[in-house]
Amino acid sequence: MLSDLTLGARPKGRTALAARWIVAHRDGGHRLLENGEIVIEEDRILHVGPRFEGEVARRVDLGEVLISPGLIDLDALSDLDTTTLGVDCGPAWAKGRVWPESYLSRGPYEMYTPEELAFQKRFSFAQLLCNGITSALPIASLFYREWGESVAEFEAAAEAAGALGLRVWLGPAYRSGGMVCTAPGILEPRFDEARGLAGLNDAIHFITAQSGRFGGLVQGMLAPDRVETCTQDLLSRTMAAAADLDVPVRLHMAQGQMERDTVHSLHGTTAPQWMAGFGALSPRLIAPHATYATDDDLRLYADHGVTVAHCPLVFARSGAMLRSFGKLRRMGINIGMGTDTAPPDMVLNMAVGVMMARMAGDSIHDAAPEHMLDAATLGGAAALGRPDLGRLEPGAKADIAIFDMQDTLMAPRVDPVRTLILGATGRVTRAVFVDGRLSMREGQVAGIDMAAARTRAQAQFDGLRDKYPDRTWGHPPVDEIFPPAYPPLE
Repeated sequence: MLSDLTLGARPKGRTALAARWIVAHRDGGHRLLENGEIVIEEDRILHVGPRFEGEVARRVDLGEVLISPGLIDLDALSDLDTTTLGVDCGPAWAKGRVWPESYLSRGPYEMYTPEELAFQKRFSFAQLLCNGITSALPIASLFYREWGESVAEFEAAAEAAGALGLRVWLGPAYRSGGMVCTAPGILEPRFDEARGLAGLNDAIHFITAQSGRFGGLVQGMLAPDRVETCTQDLLSRTMAAAADLDVPVRLHMAQGQMERDTVHSLHGTTAPQWMAGFGALSPRLIAPHATYATDDDLRLYADHGVTVAHCPLVFARSGAMLRSFGKLRRMGINIGMGTDTAPPDMVLNMAVGVMMARMAGDSIHDAAPEHMLDAATLGGAAALGRPDLGRLEPGAKADIAIFDMQDTLMAPRVDPVRTLILGATGRVTRAVFVDGRLSMREGQVAGIDMAAARTRAQAQFDGLRDKYPDRTWGHPPVDEIFPPAYPPLE
């Protein structure tokens, strides 16, 4: 039984996992194997197929489960999320999502302590594992930061990933500027080029020092913040550094009207077209979210091998969508998946992805559930240049997600993949192996008490919420920024 394995450890010798269904990989694509077995040894997959005839140290019959490649999250929230709280409390400029002029003049400050910043990474990493995510590129908001992210907090993040057993691509976010609210509804960019370049330099030193730690679980990533907060020099140097370091770059763009208006006022075009003009589009680039991408933007993505990180749930909450998933696939654009919200439920994201794509006009075939799973596995692996991830085949990394297909609230079952994506959530994730290590089992992650962490996370977030008036135009009280859904009963 899984309970016989040590949580947080890699089993010694060969371990055979038998299951009703396995998403195996063969001939360049996923294939559904029924009543099969997967054998792992150390950090690798040794066998996927019928019962393994070789010697094994143990056999675990998992029963009615679906064994899938571990999910890859290209935009994984490593934050105590404010977006969920604020979606119905707009507009953003009036609700603490953009700095007011008065706050900037007084001087932005860190609203979390170093210990709190380290804790939120650790807590969010554990949540990712509980949702079947084995590889993640973390992201956090800069709205409550003094400017960018620090090397110290990402050193703590690397330690957390190693301790919990999550595969990560890390790099502190940096920027040359930020948006400032100068009057109700009026947003203007303010730039500090030197500060942006210093942030890039810090990120390069971090990657040099940390990449490859914990047996390769920790890798580097360059993470300039939203495109409208970056200058041409910063992005040009970022792409050059990425080539030297052989790391991916993640940059949010083509994702909103404010960005489109700002970039057009600064550069006279869209963000992808602006970047193409100075040679900053490349296969290294991962670009969430493309919800505001024009046809010309998408053609540039296709021509330059840019990956779109698709995060349907966070946009669906506000009524926005990618137009469309099927269109990007037909254009040959690589699509990976991200969660970018809390909880980081990739299964639910895939379900919403199917629904929103069909609402956008995609056919049932164009927006099939299996295409979303391809994006969450093979698409993410392609974006990272890691053909040993996102698939279950001999020689691939032993990154595995196990989903319970006999959950009492998920019946009847037709096809296991369709049933998982359209009839479940990430809460049916039973166990996760990362690099051959049992990193999560039945909602428990070695090295962290999830119940106690949940209580701490709420208290920490409540403290952040209390500081919202400092960074909100007009400095209204908290209950005015975030009014209750129903009026209080007097």
